[in-house]
Amino acid sequence: MWCYADSQQFSVGDVFNVALHGLTLDLSTALYFLIVPFLLTLVSIWVALPRWLFRSYDAFVAIAFSLAFVADTSLYAFWRFKLDTSWLPYLETPGEAMASVSVGYLLLRLLIVIVAAGAIYYCYGKCGEARDARCGAVRDASYKIAARLKETLLYLLSIPFIVIGIRGGIGDATTNTGQAYFSENQFLNHSAVNPIFNLFYSLSHQLEDLSVYDFFSEEECRQLVADVYPTTSVATDTLLTTDRPNIVIILMEGAGEQFADCMPYLQQLKQEGISFSRCFGNSWRTDRGTVSVLSGYPTFPTVSVMKMPEKSQLIPSIAQRLSHLGYATSYLYGGDANFTNMRSYILATGWQQLTDVKGFSLQEQETGAWGVRDDITFKRLFTQMTENAQTAPDSHYLYGYSTLSSHEPWEVPAQKLDDKVRNTFAYLDDCIKDFVEGLKATPQWDRLLIILTADHGINYDQIDNSTPLQKNHIPMIWVGGAVKSPRTIDALCNQSDLAATLLAQLHQPHDEFVFSRDVVSKSYIHPTAVNNYNNAQWVIDSTGHALFDFDTRSFVVSEGANAEGLLRLSKAILQTTTNDLKNRQ
Repeated sequence: MWCYADSQQFSVGDVFNVALHGLTLDLSTALYFLIVPFLLTLVSIWVALPRWLFRSYDAFVAIAFSLAFVADTSLYAFWRFKLDTSWLPYLETPGEAMASVSVGYLLLRLLIVIVAAGAIYYCYGKCGEARDARCGAVRDASYKIAARLKETLLYLLSIPFIVIGIRGGIGDATTNTGQAYFSENQFLNHSAVNPIFNLFYSLSHQLEDLSVYDFFSEEECRQLVADVYPTTSVATDTLLTTDRPNIVIILMEGAGEQFADCMPYLQQLKQEGISFSRCFGNSWRTDRGTVSVLSGYPTFPTVSVMKMPEKSQLIPSIAQRLSHLGYATSYLYGGDANFTNMRSYILATGWQQLTDVKGFSLQEQETGAWGVRDDITFKRLFTQMTENAQTAPDSHYLYGYSTLSSHEPWEVPAQKLDDKVRNTFAYLDDCIKDFVEGLKATPQWDRLLIILTADHGINYDQIDNSTPLQKNHIPMIWVGGAVKSPRTIDALCNQSDLAATLLAQLHQPHDEFVFSRDVVSKSYIHPTAVNNYNNAQWVIDSTGHALFDFDTRSFVVSEGANAEGLLRLSKAILQTTTNDLKNRQ
């Protein structure tokens, strides 16, 4: 922040916020690097260890930390994202890498590294004097066995606390870079992220494995997907009464069409609004489905875009586009937004406000296994909307909301059905009913568009990955006073097509959403849906559907006479989407 003070706007308060929000990553990083001296010191209680063993590690840490922080600060001017694995390819061509900077530039930074490493090594040495003394203490006959046993026990008892500190607590979310994000200003978020932690985190979330999906030449691949992803709208049907509605996007946890019979109110809304009857989820996990819905971006068999902040900040989003149109944007989630890096994704893609479990009382935070249960969060959303409508009646709002309760362990406060899983979805249905019916009684209903869809389907009863038509089929319903008239749209589509379809209704271009289609446009001539999971991908179009496992190199499911053609299409889609992800920078 000191180095970029001339080009970035921030206050003294921002400096303290950056330090505060980055503490958990700093702690986790420190504890990771503490493991080696911790173990060496534990051994030294019983066996004399040479002092140079500790000092060598001190020197390694001093040099590594200095290099990382200096490199991160220097590269940020060029890359505008944190130190990660992007620098590794440059090791093969160091001459080209150095061509962008002068010799003086490099010498100055080398000097800083040397000075910083020396200072860190000196501080480590001063702090390690007692430790070094301990190395020789085992030679002292007065250091009795009982004392050694007590000290050993103390070290062993501290191990769980080290583990908890490394993983960031005992909750479901483990330490990740997203938990340091707290601001709409990405510079502040990046400043809060420990570069060493980010480097190691990126090493565990690499894109190298995506190169296995390069099946065709560029030209052949382009021809295979030529008509699958149109980015313009032609003669689009008009679905809304206004091109500036207030919008609510609700992602229903796991609420695939397989649970339609225990969600009667949702079926009623299909008759009152617009139902996309052949909509399919892109993936099998919440982090993937959320990105598909909110960014119109595809999912991938082996990686999650949400877990890669350096990539997720580069993809488009509905919130980002609408904020440019003057919409105020806010997102609500009853769980921990640090889970799967949701916080970094939400704040990096145009959502101006984020409320998660920490925004509720301690009592409310404990109402569900994953956080705040749905009836409470629905009420919070309703309150936000009605208060905003009263204080700024002429403003435009986009609300995002992820439900939570329809998830294992399937615990909800209502008991309507005997089956625990189905009862959870019946409870969600009641929450939706109370929310929507409450809004119908308010003046804001006339300008309101509520979009209900699921993040993914789930394995339940006889439905699993071997029955993709049933598992991946999800609802997408548009309801509200802004809906022109009830209708059913039976075009085959993905949840990722929401972005382009919605923007077209707002008379906005959507060409940056390269994998989202306006499904009520005349340009949508090759209806297709894709779903993937764990190195397998399913594709469906008018000729049939096929699920192919790339590990076993065999079809899991194949229906229709065009299995090989669908496999070629699936491979071309995978090659196109993975190359887009790799090339975004």
